[in-house]
Amino acid sequence: MKSALFVDFDNIYSGLRQLDQATADRFAKAPTEWVSWMINSLTLPEHATGAPRRRILVRRCYLNPQAYQRFRPYFNLAGFEIIDCPALTTGGKTSTDIHMVLDIVDLLQHEAHYDEFIVLSADADFTPVLRKLRRWDRRTTVLAIGFPSAAYRASADLVIDQDEFVRGALGMAKPLEAERPKQACPPPSTAAVADLVRATVATANGPVSLASLATQAQERIDGLDASWCGHGSFGALLRASDIGTLRTSPHNGGVVYDPARHGVPGETPISETASPSANAQVLAELVRREVRHSAEPVPCARLATLIVRHAGATPADWYGNGSFRRFLESLDLAPLQFDWKVAGGLVYDPGHQTRGSTASTPAEQEWPSDPSILALARQLHEVAGVPLLAPARYSALFAMLSADLDEHGYGFLDTAKRVRDRCRDAGNPVSRADVDFVLRGLVFRGHRFEEHANSAADLAAKFVNNVRSLCLREQIILDVTTEATIRNWIGAAA
Repeated sequence: MKSALFVDFDNIYSGLRQLDQATADRFAKAPTEWVSWMINSLTLPEHATGAPRRRILVRRCYLNPQAYQRFRPYFNLAGFEIIDCPALTTGGKTSTDIHMVLDIVDLLQHEAHYDEFIVLSADADFTPVLRKLRRWDRRTTVLAIGFPSAAYRASADLVIDQDEFVRGALGMAKPLEAERPKQACPPPSTAAVADLVRATVATANGPVSLASLATQAQERIDGLDASWCGHGSFGALLRASDIGTLRTSPHNGGVVYDPARHGVPGETPISETASPSANAQVLAELVRREVRHSAEPVPCARLATLIVRHAGATPADWYGNGSFRRFLESLDLAPLQFDWKVAGGLVYDPGHQTRGSTASTPAEQEWPSDPSILALARQLHEVAGVPLLAPARYSALFAMLSADLDEHGYGFLDTAKRVRDRCRDAGNPVSRADVDFVLRGLVFRGHRFEEHANSAADLAAKFVNNVRSLCLREQIILDVTTEATIRNWIGAAA
């Protein structure tokens, strides 16, 4: 697929800098790496035609040389054309927008017929040009740091998830933490796991997948928690158990086998492009069960985490499919369907779930008796992506965030994970995506964790202001009643 890439450097760099200076510098100094990620790892937009991967034929970076001249060499080395866009006003306004629009329209009619236009900018001014590209039947992919408007997101075929870009394209994933002390499993539970594994493998005609064994263990054995007794995965727990002469292998996503009866997995060459094996089909059943038990569409990131946790290891090359998306699409998951227009992708059952929502609606009894709160919460969730959490969950989230900041300080890459874990351990499960949204809202409202007060009340009040600004951007009328409803919903801790 022939693609053209347009980078509003000032917009993306300043947005990343608000979140984390090291991440912004990584974007500015390693364009070769994130361009390679776009070519090799980023999913194609819906209805993409032609080759199964991108060829980025045009690379243009629009940059203010008065402020960012020091980054020019890195983009030169990455093969970018650099268009200087110096400030034209005393307020620092540049001509980047008009330069990019003119270049996009010019390439739209180019004889090369570019299939995809990739725009790296959160500026909603590009919404009309995205719609023009759609009318000309061209695919559009955008990266917007912060809170892109609903109209901007809806006008693009693919919105690159901000966290996926930071962790995947920029390689800013947090290094592995020091191993936590293992929690002691109740001896009967540990022994029961070993007995279950030995009995299952003894009657199997071939190696048994770790995913299948983990599922059986969760269903049949009491005393097992989500951390597998502190080992982190079922495979690690199994390796610490007494399973006699049985062995584990990372082959095909992780299996347990009897070397006397089954041989050594992987000795027989298997085609890398082969269709998923029976073991992979067990993972498909995990996907179906997860979707069946969810009231809302399930994010693909959650499914990938579930599979890795149950298998004990990430399946090599996702069974020859190259990516998790292609692996999912290769499975027989009928009647489940995919929605790849949402960042990261969703899996849902059209029979009982509504397409296009990324958060589970809390139980109705968690919400106040005033129906206007839930009605407004749903609207803001659908239009602006505000996490659909009940007031009590927001209060608990801000309390956990305040406690974590007091204990560890703020870290862009790991605060969200710690707060998510704290909430889960306290019986108030909140997704990492929801915590990320709250943190971004605070940062983009100008909150500086190392300088400003971080009490639950202060954080809640700041986030309420962020939600108010999102309402104004999406043209939701902010009358006295609406503002009071937002405060009653989110600002209970304030």
